[in-house]
Amino acid sequence: MSEPLINGQVILPDRTINITVVTMKNLIFFFVFILATCSPVTAQVKVYKGTSTYTSDVICTVKDGKVYKKMSSYTSDILCHIKENKVYKGNSGYTSDVIYTISDGKVYKGTSSYTSDIAFTVRDSKVYKGTSSYTSDILATIDDNRVYIGTSSYTSDIMFTIDGNLTIEEFVGVWYAVKYCY
Repeated sequence: MSEPLINGQVILPDRTINITVVTMKNLIFFFVFILATCSPVTAQVKVYKGTSTYTSDVICTVKDGKVYKKMSSYTSDILCHIKENKVYKGNSGYTSDVIYTISDGKVYKGTSSYTSDIAFTVRDSKVYKGTSSYTSDILATIDDNRVYIGTSSYTSDIMFTIDGNLTIEEFVGVWYAVKYCY
């Protein structure tokens, strides 16, 4: 027969067994920790018209590499999506539906990798026309999650505001959505 529990140990005639007492609080903490570290956390990034942060002024939403119309999360409202370094039309995965291919900040039309097919370049928080690096060819300036027209820094020249962080590929998807779908 075993003796009573003494300081977390059960003393048997031929050996001592250590017992770990698990409280409900420790168990809950353990499961919350596992869920927090194992579940992928995907943030939703909203893109607003101008300087606005009103829900009614959301142009598009980015989640899981997909750019959705306004606040939608319906598959039918996917404007474009990003897979690796390519931006595709809607939810398509066909090569013929590649809008842009991104490589080293250069944004190529379709699946091209020819210099003559560079639509724009994203470099140093600026969007340049083609391969240019001239100030006169700056299409937009990105500063503090705001995208300004050209080289402007005036509040009235904010094209859109990004509420969160985007990869360069996601930014290109948003650029497409704002320029051609909005």
